[in-house]
Amino acid sequence: MILSTRAKILLRVAVVLGLAAIYVPLFVVLVNSFNTSRTFGWPPSGFTLEWWQRAAASEGVLNAVATSVKAGLGATAIALVLGTMAAFAVQRFRFFGRESVSFLVLLPIALPGIVTGIALNNAFRSLLGGLSLMTVIIGHATFCIVVVYNNVLARLRRSGTSLEEASADLGAGLGQTFRLVTLPVIRSALFAGGLLAFALSFDEIIVTTFTASPGVQTLPLWIFGNLFRPNQAPVVNVVAAVLIVASFVPVYLVQRIGGGESAGGRI
Repeated sequence: MILSTRAKILLRVAVVLGLAAIYVPLFVVLVNSFNTSRTFGWPPSGFTLEWWQRAAASEGVLNAVATSVKAGLGATAIALVLGTMAAFAVQRFRFFGRESVSFLVLLPIALPGIVTGIALNNAFRSLLGGLSLMTVIIGHATFCIVVVYNNVLARLRRSGTSLEEASADLGAGLGQTFRLVTLPVIRSALFAGGLLAFALSFDEIIVTTFTASPGVQTLPLWIFGNLFRPNQAPVVNVVAAVLIVASFVPVYLVQRIGGGESAGGRI
Protein backbone atom coordinates (compact mmCIF):
# COMPACT_ATOMS: atom_id res chain seq x y z
CA MET A 1 0.00 0.00 0.00
CA ILE A 2 1.40 3.37 -1.06
CA LEU A 3 0.70 6.26 1.28
CA SER A 4 0.33 9.84 0.14
CA THR A 5 2.69 12.53 1.43
CA ARG A 6 -0.01 13.93 3.74
CA ALA A 7 -0.73 10.47 5.15
CA LYS A 8 2.98 9.92 5.84
CA ILE A 9 3.21 13.25 7.65
CA LEU A 10 0.12 12.49 9.75
CA LEU A 11 1.50 9.06 10.59
CA ARG A 12 4.82 10.54 11.71
CA VAL A 13 3.06 13.15 13.82
CA ALA A 14 0.90 10.46 15.43
CA VAL A 15 3.99 8.39 16.24
CA VAL A 16 5.80 11.39 17.73
CA LEU A 17 2.77 12.35 19.85
CA GLY A 18 2.33 8.77 21.03
CA LEU A 19 5.97 8.44 22.05
CA ALA A 20 5.87 11.86 23.72
CA ALA A 21 2.82 10.86 25.77
CA ILE A 22 4.75 7.84 27.03
CA TYR A 23 8.24 9.20 27.57
CA VAL A 24 7.78 12.85 28.54
CA PRO A 25 6.23 11.92 31.94
CA LEU A 26 9.12 9.51 32.53
CA PHE A 27 11.59 12.27 31.70
CA VAL A 28 9.83 14.58 34.17
CA VAL A 29 10.25 11.96 36.92
CA LEU A 30 13.95 11.60 36.13
CA VAL A 31 14.50 15.36 36.25
CA ASN A 32 12.45 15.77 39.42
CA SER A 33 14.66 13.27 41.23
CA PHE A 34 17.35 16.00 41.15
CA ASN A 35 14.93 18.82 41.98
CA THR A 36 15.62 20.80 45.16
CA SER A 37 11.86 21.18 45.70
CA ARG A 38 10.18 18.77 48.13
CA THR A 39 7.07 18.56 45.95
CA PHE A 40 6.33 17.35 42.43
CA GLY A 41 6.74 20.91 41.17
CA TRP A 42 7.72 21.86 37.66
CA PRO A 43 9.96 23.40 36.42
CA PRO A 44 12.76 22.36 38.83
CA SER A 45 13.84 25.07 41.24
CA GLY A 46 17.40 23.78 41.49
CA PHE A 47 19.73 20.79 41.27
CA THR A 48 20.68 18.51 44.16
CA LEU A 49 21.86 14.96 44.89
CA GLU A 50 20.44 15.02 48.43
CA TRP A 51 17.42 12.89 47.58
CA TRP A 52 19.59 10.21 45.97
CA GLN A 53 21.70 10.04 49.12
CA ARG A 54 18.60 9.77 51.30
CA ALA A 55 17.14 7.03 49.12
CA ALA A 56 20.39 5.04 49.24
CA ALA A 57 20.38 5.27 53.06
CA SER A 58 16.65 4.65 53.53
CA GLU A 59 16.03 1.41 55.42
CA GLY A 60 12.45 1.29 54.16
CA VAL A 61 13.54 1.47 50.52
CA LEU A 62 16.28 -1.15 50.94
CA ASN A 63 13.97 -3.57 52.76
CA ALA A 64 11.27 -3.09 50.13
CA VAL A 65 13.76 -3.75 47.31
CA ALA A 66 14.97 -6.91 49.03
CA THR A 67 11.39 -8.13 49.49
CA SER A 68 10.55 -7.43 45.85
CA VAL A 69 13.65 -9.29 44.68
CA LYS A 70 12.80 -12.31 46.84
CA ALA A 71 9.21 -12.35 45.60
CA GLY A 72 10.31 -11.90 41.99
CA LEU A 73 12.89 -14.67 42.11
CA GLY A 74 10.49 -17.06 43.82
CA ALA A 75 7.65 -16.35 41.39
CA THR A 76 10.01 -16.62 38.42
CA ALA A 77 11.35 -19.99 39.58
CA ILE A 78 7.82 -21.39 39.93
CA ALA A 79 6.79 -19.90 36.59
CA LEU A 80 9.80 -21.38 34.78
CA VAL A 81 9.06 -24.88 36.04
CA LEU A 82 5.27 -24.92 35.66
CA GLY A 83 5.14 -22.78 32.51
CA THR A 84 7.71 -24.97 30.74
CA MET A 85 5.95 -28.18 31.78
CA ALA A 86 2.61 -26.84 30.57
CA ALA A 87 4.12 -25.76 27.23
CA PHE A 88 5.62 -29.20 26.64
CA ALA A 89 2.36 -30.92 27.57
CA VAL A 90 0.29 -28.80 25.19
CA GLN A 91 2.74 -28.86 22.28
CA ARG A 92 4.20 -32.34 22.44
CA PHE A 93 1.17 -34.44 23.44
CA ARG A 94 -2.39 -34.94 22.26
CA PHE A 95 -4.95 -35.56 24.99
CA PHE A 96 -8.56 -34.80 25.83
CA GLY A 97 -8.96 -31.25 27.13
CA ARG A 98 -5.65 -29.98 25.71
CA GLU A 99 -7.17 -26.72 24.49
CA SER A 100 -8.90 -26.25 27.85
CA VAL A 101 -5.55 -26.59 29.61
CA SER A 102 -4.05 -23.93 27.36
CA PHE A 103 -7.02 -21.65 28.03
CA LEU A 104 -6.77 -22.11 31.81
CA VAL A 105 -3.03 -21.36 31.78
CA LEU A 106 -3.60 -18.11 29.87
CA LEU A 107 -6.67 -17.01 31.82
CA PRO A 108 -4.92 -15.43 34.86
CA ILE A 109 -3.23 -12.79 32.70
CA ALA A 110 -6.63 -11.68 31.36
CA LEU A 111 -8.42 -11.55 34.70
CA PRO A 112 -8.50 -8.17 36.47
CA GLY A 113 -5.84 -8.06 39.14
CA ILE A 114 -8.34 -7.18 41.85
CA VAL A 115 -10.37 -10.30 41.06
CA THR A 116 -7.27 -12.48 41.27
CA GLY A 117 -6.22 -10.74 44.46
CA ILE A 118 -9.56 -11.23 46.22
CA ALA A 119 -9.76 -14.89 45.17
CA LEU A 120 -6.23 -15.62 46.38
CA ASN A 121 -6.79 -13.72 49.63
CA ASN A 122 -9.84 -15.85 50.44
CA ALA A 123 -8.05 -19.05 49.47
CA PHE A 124 -4.92 -18.30 51.50
CA ARG A 125 -6.83 -17.27 54.61
CA SER A 126 -9.03 -20.37 54.40
CA LEU A 127 -6.41 -22.96 53.48
CA LEU A 128 -3.16 -21.55 54.89
CA GLY A 129 -4.55 -19.62 57.83
CA GLY A 130 -2.94 -16.30 56.89
CA LEU A 131 -0.69 -14.33 54.58
CA SER A 132 3.09 -14.16 54.23
CA LEU A 133 5.84 -13.61 51.69
CA MET A 134 5.15 -17.09 50.32
CA THR A 135 1.54 -16.15 49.53
CA VAL A 136 2.85 -13.15 47.60
CA ILE A 137 5.18 -15.43 45.62
CA ILE A 138 2.36 -17.85 44.81
CA GLY A 139 0.07 -14.98 43.84
CA HIS A 140 2.66 -13.53 41.47
CA ALA A 141 3.41 -16.94 39.99
CA THR A 142 -0.21 -17.31 38.85
CA PHE A 143 0.30 -14.71 36.12
CA CYS A 144 4.09 -15.04 35.66
CA ILE A 145 3.51 -18.58 34.38
CA VAL A 146 1.78 -17.12 31.34
CA VAL A 147 4.81 -15.30 29.92
CA VAL A 148 7.03 -18.35 30.33
CA TYR A 149 4.36 -20.59 28.82
CA ASN A 150 3.89 -18.29 25.81
CA ASN A 151 7.61 -18.01 25.09
CA VAL A 152 8.38 -21.71 25.43
CA LEU A 153 5.27 -22.76 23.49
CA ALA A 154 6.14 -20.44 20.61
CA ARG A 155 9.71 -21.75 20.50
CA LEU A 156 8.58 -25.38 20.56
CA ARG A 157 6.16 -24.73 17.70
CA ARG A 158 8.91 -23.16 15.59
CA SER A 159 11.55 -25.79 16.33
CA GLY A 160 9.42 -28.88 15.73
CA THR A 161 10.48 -32.37 16.82
CA SER A 162 12.92 -33.37 14.07
CA LEU A 163 16.07 -32.75 16.14
CA GLU A 164 14.71 -34.70 19.10
CA GLU A 165 13.68 -37.57 16.84
CA ALA A 166 17.12 -37.61 15.25
CA SER A 167 18.72 -37.71 18.70
CA ALA A 168 16.52 -40.65 19.72
CA ASP A 169 17.36 -42.47 16.48
CA LEU A 170 21.06 -42.11 17.28
CA GLY A 171 20.56 -43.81 20.64
CA ALA A 172 20.33 -40.88 23.03
CA GLY A 173 18.10 -41.32 26.06
CA LEU A 174 15.29 -38.99 27.08
CA GLY A 175 17.40 -37.09 29.61
CA GLN A 176 20.37 -36.78 27.28
CA THR A 177 18.17 -35.56 24.45
CA PHE A 178 16.60 -32.92 26.66
CA ARG A 179 19.96 -31.74 28.00
CA LEU A 180 21.86 -31.65 24.71
CA VAL A 181 19.13 -30.93 22.15
CA THR A 182 15.90 -29.59 23.60
CA LEU A 183 17.30 -27.30 26.30
CA PRO A 184 19.66 -25.40 23.96
CA VAL A 185 16.73 -24.83 21.60
CA ILE A 186 14.45 -23.35 24.26
CA ARG A 187 17.16 -21.72 26.40
CA SER A 188 16.71 -18.21 25.02
CA ALA A 189 12.91 -18.51 25.35
CA LEU A 190 13.34 -19.55 28.99
CA PHE A 191 15.66 -16.61 29.58
CA ALA A 192 13.27 -14.14 27.98
CA GLY A 193 10.27 -15.59 29.81
CA GLY A 194 12.14 -15.50 33.10
CA LEU A 195 13.15 -11.87 32.64
CA LEU A 196 9.61 -10.82 31.80
CA ALA A 197 8.19 -12.86 34.67
CA PHE A 198 10.57 -11.21 37.13
CA ALA A 199 9.71 -7.76 35.75
CA LEU A 200 5.97 -8.47 36.09
CA SER A 201 6.40 -9.67 39.67
CA PHE A 202 8.62 -6.74 40.64
CA ASP A 203 6.05 -4.27 39.32
CA GLU A 204 2.88 -5.92 40.67
CA ILE A 205 0.86 -3.98 43.25
CA ILE A 206 -2.81 -5.04 43.05
CA VAL A 207 -2.36 -8.76 43.68
CA THR A 208 0.37 -7.97 46.20
CA THR A 209 -2.00 -5.77 48.19
CA PHE A 210 -4.36 -8.71 48.73
CA THR A 211 -1.72 -11.41 49.31
CA ALA A 212 0.87 -9.67 51.49
CA SER A 213 0.79 -9.75 55.29
CA PRO A 214 1.16 -6.46 57.21
CA GLY A 215 4.88 -7.07 57.69
CA VAL A 216 5.59 -7.71 54.00
CA GLN A 217 6.13 -4.62 51.88
CA THR A 218 7.35 -4.77 48.31
CA LEU A 219 8.78 -1.75 46.52
CA PRO A 220 5.53 -0.86 44.67
CA LEU A 221 3.67 -0.99 48.00
CA TRP A 222 6.31 1.25 49.59
CA ILE A 223 6.03 3.77 46.74
CA PHE A 224 2.24 3.81 46.94
CA GLY A 225 2.32 4.23 50.71
CA ASN A 226 4.86 7.08 50.67
CA LEU A 227 3.83 8.92 47.51
CA PHE A 228 1.88 11.69 49.25
CA ARG A 229 3.63 11.73 52.62
CA PRO A 230 5.31 15.02 53.59
CA ASN A 231 8.95 15.23 52.50
CA GLN A 232 8.85 11.77 50.89
CA ALA A 233 8.00 12.87 47.34
CA PRO A 234 11.67 13.49 46.36
CA VAL A 235 12.73 10.03 47.58
CA VAL A 236 9.83 8.45 45.70
CA ASN A 237 11.02 10.29 42.58
CA VAL A 238 14.50 8.81 43.02
CA VAL A 239 13.14 5.27 43.43
CA ALA A 240 10.93 5.74 40.38
CA ALA A 241 13.88 7.08 38.38
CA VAL A 242 16.00 4.05 39.28
CA LEU A 243 13.18 1.72 38.25
CA ILE A 244 12.78 3.54 34.92
CA VAL A 245 16.47 3.12 34.11
CA ALA A 246 16.54 -0.48 35.37
CA SER A 247 13.50 -1.38 33.26
CA PHE A 248 15.47 -0.81 30.08
CA VAL A 249 17.78 -3.73 30.90
CA PRO A 250 15.30 -6.65 30.70
CA VAL A 251 13.50 -5.09 27.74
CA TYR A 252 16.78 -4.67 25.87
CA LEU A 253 17.90 -8.22 26.67
CA VAL A 254 14.57 -9.69 25.57
CA GLN A 255 14.77 -7.76 22.31
CA ARG A 256 18.34 -8.93 21.74
CA ILE A 257 17.60 -12.62 22.19
CA GLY A 258 14.39 -12.35 20.17
CA GLY A 259 12.19 -14.06 22.71
CA GLY A 260 9.71 -11.31 23.43
CA GLU A 261 7.53 -11.50 20.37
CA SER A 262 5.16 -13.98 22.01
CA ALA A 263 5.23 -12.65 25.55
CA GLY A 264 2.15 -11.31 27.24
CA GLY A 265 1.97 -8.93 30.19
CA ARG A 266 -0.26 -7.34 32.70
CA ILE A 267 -0.34 -3.74 31.59
